[in-house]
Amino acid sequence: MRASILKQGSVLIASVQGSMTDADLAQMRDELVLDVRRHRSTGVIVDVTMLEVMDSFAARTLRGITQMIKLLGATSIVVGIQPEVAFSMVQLGLTLEGTNTALDLEEGLALLKGPRIDHHER
Repeated sequence: MRASILKQGSVLIASVQGSMTDADLAQMRDELVLDVRRHRSTGVIVDVTMLEVMDSFAARTLRGITQMIKLLGATSIVVGIQPEVAFSMVQLGLTLEGTNTALDLEEGLALLKGPRIDHHER
């Protein structure tokens, strides 16, 4: 697996280490959901800074992760989407609708520490 999951207080931080296969993404999803439950986490940050390509499976998996985490009562934020990745996602019509995003890990942590993020889709 090319992702590491770290626990910092009540927050889990999943860092994608590079290009991940569909199986790697599915494994990360499964581990994150189990870890949220096991550690009673209130927040999850998925750091995709090192991800150079976002295909439809990766976008769908990230959306699924955030929806599952929301159902468990935690807040999730995807951080670190590179400008080139954002550009290609828009060109391909891939969205992370209903997913909280932040520029980087620092901003993501600040958002989790601030007022609770509204879980209603915008």
